[in-house]
Amino acid sequence: MSTFETVIIILLLVLVLTMIWLITEFSSIKKKIGEGTSSDPETIKLRLQAYERLTMLSERIALQNIISRTGNSGLSSRQMQASLIDAIKEEYEYNISQQIYVSPEIWKSVNNLKEQNIYVVNQLASTLPAQATGMDLNKQIVDFLINNPKASLHNIVLDAINFEAKKIM
Repeated sequence: MSTFETVIIILLLVLVLTMIWLITEFSSIKKKIGEGTSSDPETIKLRLQAYERLTMLSERIALQNIISRTGNSGLSSRQMQASLIDAIKEEYEYNISQQIYVSPEIWKSVNNLKEQNIYVVNQLASTLPAQATGMDLNKQIVDFLINNPKASLHNIVLDAINFEAKKIM
């Protein structure tokens, strides 16, 4: 075997060993990053705070709660409809940054809650006559919630948030 062939074989061996070492290092770094996000105390604190904020958001946009916070003196049903939808969207937009700290499934469930509540308000408002008052719309929504307790995602979303928060504690 010539010196040239020996050098080529040694270079190939070094190249293969380097590749194996790089693959092992990248796997190790990837594993540390994955573990670091779940066990770092500061990250856990931020994630728990996000779950708390999403719990508050879910409570605040629950239809029965948003009705009680929205003033209805002298509003027409269309004005009340707009007021309720604006309040839901405002609460949601205020907390939109929390999605980076929670699982995609939890964020999607919160988003679905928001969308469902807007849909319910719009559908019930569309059944009322043009001269209906805001109180009529509120009564319609409360009656809907009483007669269809499983129609609201509110409690399901709260249970999901609670479950996920307990997994990281």
